Amino acid sequence: MTDFFALHFAFLATPEGWAAMITLIAMEVVLGIDNLIFISILTNKLPAQHRVKARRLGISGALVMRLLLLTTIAYIVAMTTPLFSAFGHDFSWRDLILIAGGLFLVWKATKEIHHSVDPLDQKEDAVGRAVSTTLGGAIFQILLLDLVFSVDSIITAVGMTDHLAIMYIAVIVAITVMLVAATPLADFIERNPTIVMLALGFLLMIGMTLIADGMGFHVPKGYIYAAMGFSALVEGLNMLARRRNGRAAEPAGPDAGAAGH
Repeated sequence: MTDFFALHFAFLATPEGWAAMITLIAMEVVLGIDNLIFISILTNKLPAQHRVKARRLGISGALVMRLLLLTTIAYIVAMTTPLFSAFGHDFSWRDLILIAGGLFLVWKATKEIHHSVDPLDQKEDAVGRAVSTTLGGAIFQILLLDLVFSVDSIITAVGMTDHLAIMYIAVIVAITVMLVAATPLADFIERNPTIVMLALGFLLMIGMTLIADGMGFHVPKGYIYAAMGFSALVEGLNMLARRRNGRAAEPAGPDAGAAGH
């Protein structure tokens, strides 16, 4: 047992090992934001009694998927090997998975935006949506996106450290954070309808970024999250302004109505 820990957890004895682990944990948590936004929007369409279960099953599926991918890390690294060339770019399995996931996100976000801005269409399609938005369907879509984000996450981890133990720890911590944050985030989005449109805009941007990355045009993640953070800050200020204006419009009390007469 001592030899096992000395072999796999020797990095804990060095500052460099701790720095690599903390950096990778932070990176995995940030990468999980994309996944969490999608899960929140999708599960909020389910009946209330199924939402928490769907989130837990979907995020637990992400954990299992990433841990399994780590056991086949040699194959994951090989997914960056070019398969064919087109449009001046060498495409690998990773590129194809990112493009497919990006197209799915763009389609899903566009469909949800259409339903949000066209109430008439939403009423006409209410029966169809009720049938299609089932617990099983939601979990399937979550796991589908989990696969895309998991492959990207593992390849990112491989590029940051050679220690398999650090990758396992980072994945487990990131998924735990997602499990804790999933319900509060979903509840916040449901209470604030304008946040839904903002989140769908984020999904569109993330989908286009995945497609661009798969096509060989890498967009630094810092730019993406900076844009998302700025948009969220502006929307937060709008929410604060609406809340204060609403309070100002309320009558001061029973005497206020009497004074008007």
